[in-house]
Amino acid sequence: MHPEMRARFNADFSDARYEELLRIANETERWPVDFRISETPLFLTPAFTNEVSQAAKDIVSKLRTPEFAKHARTSIPPGLEVPDETPHPTFLQVDFSICEHQGRLVPRLIELQGFPSLYGFQIFLLRCMRHVYPAIPDDWVPFFNGYNEHSYTELLRRVIVGDADPESVVLLEIEPEKQNTRIDFVCTETLLGVAPVSLTEVTRRGNELFYERDGREVRIERIYNRVIFDELLRRPDLSFGFNFQHEIDAKWIGHPNWYFRISKHSLPFLESPYSSRAFFADEFPAGENLSDFVLKPLYSFSGLGVDLEPTPEKLRVIAEPHTWILQEKVHYAEFVPTPDGSKSKAEIRMMLVWPDGEEPILVNNLVRMSQGAMMGVKFNKNKTWVGSSIALHQG
Repeated sequence: MHPEMRARFNADFSDARYEELLRIANETERWPVDFRISETPLFLTPAFTNEVSQAAKDIVSKLRTPEFAKHARTSIPPGLEVPDETPHPTFLQVDFSICEHQGRLVPRLIELQGFPSLYGFQIFLLRCMRHVYPAIPDDWVPFFNGYNEHSYTELLRRVIVGDADPESVVLLEIEPEKQNTRIDFVCTETLLGVAPVSLTEVTRRGNELFYERDGREVRIERIYNRVIFDELLRRPDLSFGFNFQHEIDAKWIGHPNWYFRISKHSLPFLESPYSSRAFFADEFPAGENLSDFVLKPLYSFSGLGVDLEPTPEKLRVIAEPHTWILQEKVHYAEFVPTPDGSKSKAEIRMMLVWPDGEEPILVNNLVRMSQGAMMGVKFNKNKTWVGSSIALHQG
């Protein structure tokens, strides 16, 4: 995107540097990286940085209207609503594909979520890349709104830990040591002192929650929630001491209801210059061409259940069509030149933090790169210059 920086980076790149990146990323923390790291960051021009920032701002503004609140009332499946919902999510992610339009690269909305992303890992990845790639100048950063490594970390500390003892704050997951994103959990622990704790290791007495740490029982005051409901519902084998519908004397960071309220359920509501059309499967207009749309389940994660080639026959056998959407396809630009002569495409996740009583703040980003039909591993087997990355712009 920034031709001079791209040429500079590619000229300096070597397989040996990339192997060193992987070594550092996999050996620094107690858990390794369980997903592919791309060989390269993206380098954004000022024009694209401004446009994708404006696109995220535009989408977020539409999530703050009374009309959206009305739309989101039906987003939570029966029996899954959690008490003490907060007025807004603590974390917001807005995902854009990078497409070509009239000869220039533009962002197009593909997903969004009111749920945390890899806030810890992204700063770790930045440090790893800076260490092995001297072609990256110090003034090229992934942060927005004037944030740097220190102020970004302190914002996360203020929002997640607050004035509590870090020991009384847990990063809650289902068997965190088995999750593909476990590297983010230990990066968060390194940054903030907040330990990853399995839902199965939490006990409840009355409305208080506890976990064991170093042989001591510690009361939980704040929960940095990373439990994905989709996985929780698929794990009837789990046994744990409380459920999300209990009234508890602990603060959710962020509240689980926003996993549903801001999600693919939101896409049919959103109309923006940066979005494509989306419909609930049972409201798909007659006369539209199904081949122009992607079929997605509302609440799955990491691309599970996505069908790139929906048909009328497939729609007819869906048991609950209002829990699926059809989203108009976007066509990713192939714009990242690689040493072997191929080109990669990418999507960028704009990562926001929304402190209590304040405005949402765009702080960082995450990039996924691909050369396949989708971003997932199965679509990029034996490919290089694909996987998880970060976008840098001149600060």
